[in-house]
Amino acid sequence: MKNKEPLILAVVVFFSLVTYYLVEPFAHHVLHKVVVEAPSEGFAYTDLPAITKTGNATAGKDLVVNAGCTGCHSMEVAGMPAPMDAVMAAQSYGVNPPDLSNAGSIYDAKFLADLIKNPAHALNVEHKFDADKGQMHPMVAFYGMGGDIDQEIADMVAYLQSIAKTDLSPAAVYENACGRCHAVGYEKWTQIGTKPTFKKKQDELAFDAKVLDYQDSLKAYMGKLPPDLSMYIRSRGDDFLSKLVENPQNILAGTAMPRVGVTQESMEKVLEHMKNAGDTKRHERAEIGTNVMIYIVIFAIFALLWKKQVWKDLH
Repeated sequence: MKNKEPLILAVVVFFSLVTYYLVEPFAHHVLHKVVVEAPSEGFAYTDLPAITKTGNATAGKDLVVNAGCTGCHSMEVAGMPAPMDAVMAAQSYGVNPPDLSNAGSIYDAKFLADLIKNPAHALNVEHKFDADKGQMHPMVAFYGMGGDIDQEIADMVAYLQSIAKTDLSPAAVYENACGRCHAVGYEKWTQIGTKPTFKKKQDELAFDAKVLDYQDSLKAYMGKLPPDLSMYIRSRGDDFLSKLVENPQNILAGTAMPRVGVTQESMEKVLEHMKNAGDTKRHERAEIGTNVMIYIVIFAIFALLWKKQVWKDLH
């Protein structure tokens, strides 16, 4: 009698793989289609001018302080706190300016250089802030301190890179690059920081009131309140979000959302944080799945050996 067990095993394996493909890769492909056919530039920002000077971090430190950067931005790593709280900053500028401690590692160097010299151009919001029409960007452009402006900007970028940490967590990158506009309710993150657990209800209400005040300023600045991103990674997918952050105008022409200017590595950390927020059990689920597969393989081996032992006298 011909042994049909290998054929049966092959059929079982085939249909198991088909089921897995329909549930995982195919389903994710359908849900997260490529929305922009044009390839990503890999966060190279080819439209921005290259830095042609070799920066001097020591000279850059003096420039960052004396040029007035710390009049709007905090720089905690250098012991320079924010000149005003987040709510007051948003009322003044529309959004709270980011802390500069790790700007040198989160953001692309060319982007930082152009941001210092021409904020509206670097952020790709010249359609919203047209200087010729008197529509000035809240961030004041740097016009130099009397020397070679390109050298001075290169020095400032070099200083920001010299003080920045390179091992930032995904959450830290998200908070600096995206968290001043976008809340993540699943992580209790608001535009002014993580919402604490309050002992007294009046303290919680006071915090919520500050968030609402901040959001009012943000809505006036952006045109509408930027969405909570708790589930965006699951509803939109990596491709959409990466290309949106790289150049919002390619996805939503005319949007008030600025180009963020993050590096490729920083974008990957932003996506990682969004995945952690949108699916808090994903790492645990993957680990369990691996352990289950290992168990099944071991069980199958023992089952095969047991079957051979029981049926050895009948074959």
